[in-house]
Amino acid sequence: MGYRTTQQHEPEPELRFSDTEIRDLAIAWATLSVAFALLFAPVHRGKSVGTFVTMVGLSLVTVGVAFLLHEIAHKVVAIEHGQIAEFRADYQMLFLALMGALVGFLFAAPGAVYHRGQVTQRENGLIALAGPVTNLLLALLFLPLVIVPEPFGTIGQMGIWINLFLAAFNMIPFGPLDGKSVLEWHKGVFAIVFVPTVLLAAYVVVFVGPFG
Repeated sequence: MGYRTTQQHEPEPELRFSDTEIRDLAIAWATLSVAFALLFAPVHRGKSVGTFVTMVGLSLVTVGVAFLLHEIAHKVVAIEHGQIAEFRADYQMLFLALMGALVGFLFAAPGAVYHRGQVTQRENGLIALAGPVTNLLLALLFLPLVIVPEPFGTIGQMGIWINLFLAAFNMIPFGPLDGKSVLEWHKGVFAIVFVPTVLLAAYVVVFVGPFG
């Protein structure tokens, strides 16, 4: 996940979704959901098909909220700063996500919000930061669900796990990931977000797991 920048004169931007963007969001959403289901309930490692199908359904809800709102946050903030912005799926990265999930590691970079227009380094950093911060807020919103009867308890646990994972993963300062643009803009802001996010995500991923 993330975003890319190009520069080109365009009319005043507005929040709208083209047919191509909706298609790419839907494909990335479905593919990521299957990838997370393979990670949580790997049929190739003895889990039943029924368990896997159930996990796909739960992933469609939790991954859908986490992924879609992450990308929409990039888009909204980019538009607020005068950019023309649209999400495009990266089909090679989606394939890599599926293959990685099969071996127990998920590289969650399904595409990017590409935006065009004049942009400062600060604005670039804010656009990048919008996605991971959205995931952190969503993890907090999922928290009350963990004490609610099933299936909402599992949805809450998965929602926290997935959102913290995506926030930490995207704050890595590497390649097209959001952390690189945040670090280039402001090292202090990067540290304030990156360090606690990675520590919290590492604890939840390693010691808690997606099901409490």
